[in-house]
Amino acid sequence: MEKSIHVKSPSKKSVFEKEQVYVVETEEKVKYAIMTGFAVLLLISSLFFNSPSEIIRGMGSIMVAPSILVTDYMVVGNIGASFFNAGILMLISIYLAHKNGVNMNGPVMAAAFTVAGFALFGKNIFNIWPVIIGVYFRSLYQKEKFSKFILPALFGTALGPLISQVSFGYGIDQAPALIAGCAIGILAGFMLPPLANHFVKFHQGFNLYNIGFTCGITGMVFMALFRSFDFENPSTLIVAEGFNRSFTIYFSVFFGIMLITGFFCNNRSLKGYSWVLKHSGRLVSDFVSLNGFGLSLVNMALLGYVSMAYVLAVGGELNGPIIGGIFTIVGFGAFGKHLKNVWPLFAGVYLASMFQIWDVNSTGALLAALFGTTLAPIAGAYGWSFGILAGIVHMSMVMNVGFLHGGMNLYNNGFSGGFVAAVLTPLFDSLKLFKGDVES
Repeated sequence: MEKSIHVKSPSKKSVFEKEQVYVVETEEKVKYAIMTGFAVLLLISSLFFNSPSEIIRGMGSIMVAPSILVTDYMVVGNIGASFFNAGILMLISIYLAHKNGVNMNGPVMAAAFTVAGFALFGKNIFNIWPVIIGVYFRSLYQKEKFSKFILPALFGTALGPLISQVSFGYGIDQAPALIAGCAIGILAGFMLPPLANHFVKFHQGFNLYNIGFTCGITGMVFMALFRSFDFENPSTLIVAEGFNRSFTIYFSVFFGIMLITGFFCNNRSLKGYSWVLKHSGRLVSDFVSLNGFGLSLVNMALLGYVSMAYVLAVGGELNGPIIGGIFTIVGFGAFGKHLKNVWPLFAGVYLASMFQIWDVNSTGALLAALFGTTLAPIAGAYGWSFGILAGIVHMSMVMNVGFLHGGMNLYNNGFSGGFVAAVLTPLFDSLKLFKGDVES
């Protein structure tokens, strides 16, 4: 099932030439089984919080919610329905990857956990499909396999609120509203792949949520069109409170299972983890390919604990959006984030909160800290001090760009992160601060 191999570092830097990369290979069927297990765990967990009848009613409420940012499904439906929705959407993500013959690599793991996280506040089993279908039509149009488009399809579901708001939020007659919502979602999905390929050049891979930036631009265009016809989105902040104790226990166990699983997949050791911390995280950094599936799970679990600890330490609430942020960090623990390159972003947002107008434990500030780790490659490539600076700038930027897309793009921090990276990295480069990448 597993075997250990040692790979010579490809880096030209002498500091790495003498080191050997320790990688434990894991079979694809085992990776898929483990990822499926996490999704099933979320699904079954729904019954810990609500009865089946309550979950069904909650799912009904979730599916017809406009879902614009920020809408906590734990309030709209209930906790059980939110977890059920997350488990279902994660299973759908894993199935689509498997059905199309895609390896369970870092990007796919990041996508699956990100979809699950946002299934707690914005994505549901209704509004994800038009975008996925639109991306599928793009693959047909280009006469290429859908497997090449699986990441834009999954990450592109960030535009779920675009479908839901048109379908349920503008007071249009239901039948034409549903048709319009689905048609707009399909069109948006069709647009995403070429735009995503183009916009990655804008931030040079220093914004991990590239599709988030792309969805922000797409949502901005649609929102501008809607506003020209006098359709406006209300400012929305619906979040649950008072569940810190139960969620702390639950996710401590969840990440513990992930940590132990990774430990066993890495031949019952943490050997090689130091190498993970040497990567800058700049796109594309697939930790599963570079360091192995087991170490990626270990890294993901540790990031989960650290992220949750930050929220609790500053007095924040664990709810749908915040857990979604934690899950996204966990997912990208296989695709660019690690303990060394995320802490400067936490520190930057925290410092910004000390002298800016937002409370450090407010929902907006917490989301900026968690999702602001999209800029982790800046800390990894230029150093921790510049990561802190990026966090400070990001805090100000993210609080001001949401209006542009009217909450239609769930990855608001990815949208903001694209601008921050595009502004800061050329300046840092001009000062010759780039330290290089292990994998370069």
